[in-house]
Amino acid sequence: MNDIAAPAGLFDRALRRIANVWREMGASVGREADDSIAAQMRACLAGRGGEVSARNRAAKLAQTYLLLDEAGRDEFLRTLASFDVDQEAVTTAYERLREASDPMPRLRAIAALRDALEPPRTRLLTQFTSIPDGMKFLVDLRASLLERGRADPALAGLEADLKHLLEHWFDLGFLELRRIDWTSPALLLERLAGYEAVHEIRSWRDLKNRLDSDRRCYAFFHPRMALEPLIFVEVALVSGLAASVQVLLDPKSPGADPAAADTAIFYSISNCQRGLAGISFGNFLIKQVVELLSREFRNIKTFATLSPIPGFRRWLDGKLAESGTDPILPEEEAAALQKALPGEKDAKATLAAALQRRGWQRDPVVVKALEPVLTRLCARYLLNESNPRDPKRALNPVAHFHLSNGARVERINMLGDVSERGIKESAGLMVNYLYDPAKIETYHEDYAGEGKRNASSATRRLARG
Repeated sequence: MNDIAAPAGLFDRALRRIANVWREMGASVGREADDSIAAQMRACLAGRGGEVSARNRAAKLAQTYLLLDEAGRDEFLRTLASFDVDQEAVTTAYERLREASDPMPRLRAIAALRDALEPPRTRLLTQFTSIPDGMKFLVDLRASLLERGRADPALAGLEADLKHLLEHWFDLGFLELRRIDWTSPALLLERLAGYEAVHEIRSWRDLKNRLDSDRRCYAFFHPRMALEPLIFVEVALVSGLAASVQVLLDPKSPGADPAAADTAIFYSISNCQRGLAGISFGNFLIKQVVELLSREFRNIKTFATLSPIPGFRRWLDGKLAESGTDPILPEEEAAALQKALPGEKDAKATLAAALQRRGWQRDPVVVKALEPVLTRLCARYLLNESNPRDPKRALNPVAHFHLSNGARVERINMLGDVSERGIKESAGLMVNYLYDPAKIETYHEDYAGEGKRNASSATRRLARG
């Protein structure tokens, strides 16, 4: 078998397995006179028959959702959202709190108000945690809510409640950092391949190469989702900063000796669970992996990424299309570019035409002419361009992620990613972000507090050019 199985097939099999388990549990509940979704939810909240019955009702309700079509799931979620706070009960509890003057009655009134402010739907959501794969069910439920809640305020409120619960249940203190290697369960390896979001895993050989002795892969897991990674990072143990992801991932290249490596390159970080969006693990993951590798390999002194620059090409194309006075190409640089690549009316048109030429990255003359221009503009993009909604935040999302985690922009690499995606999104460039264990916290505070983007002197000179 050479190709990785499609993620959709993997997830379909998992859903069928879960549905069978829940069907068996729900069968013991039996059918009620009113077996509507709302009635099932009321029965779950009533809690008749003890813990086993409550768990079986929750399993039956989850199975009901799983078997619905999209329209049915919309109705299910709206019904669940309708189990909101009782406004009259909140008002009554608040008035009693205002009237309470003595300490004990006031404490009881505060507790009553707190209870009134908790919507019944949060108790219903919590019941799903008691069933097999219930935590994964809730994570996927929020993923569905994120898609639907944008245009529906009622669903947006339900999504906010579920996010609040997940933030507590997925607190870092509950998570486990584990290494994934070739001896890990096949199901986990299959999921790893399906979740890879940065550099596609194309075959079992490719996957095995990424888990070889000179590679490391670490992921965070929740104890209730033992074979479902939440986020994972892939690391290559090499000598010196890696400049090309194609060279780094070449399955034909001979494996290196980890004992001879002096650098750990973080070349891919993937979030796996859409339903955990907005609940950040990445900064903790990188810091813990740096600590683990530092203990395991005393010879490794440098920790850096080889990262894509999504959005750079879009930003650059926008600048080239502008008719304003932004001096994107200084006079001397513009003259050199037109001399090397003649034929267009001005330097901006020359640069735009060169980037539109299919296969330009394989023409040494074009590459030599574009390298000083693209690396300088990329340094400006990473260090000077800001998010319109927050001037302290880097415009590039990957840069924001690493800078906020305490990295600095170390080096920009021409032809770092010559894949079709790399050319389209980043004009073939990649960047090394350096994680200096002694300065991570300082750099984090610089960026989080002042918006300062730390960088090597060479990169900073490029940005000023």
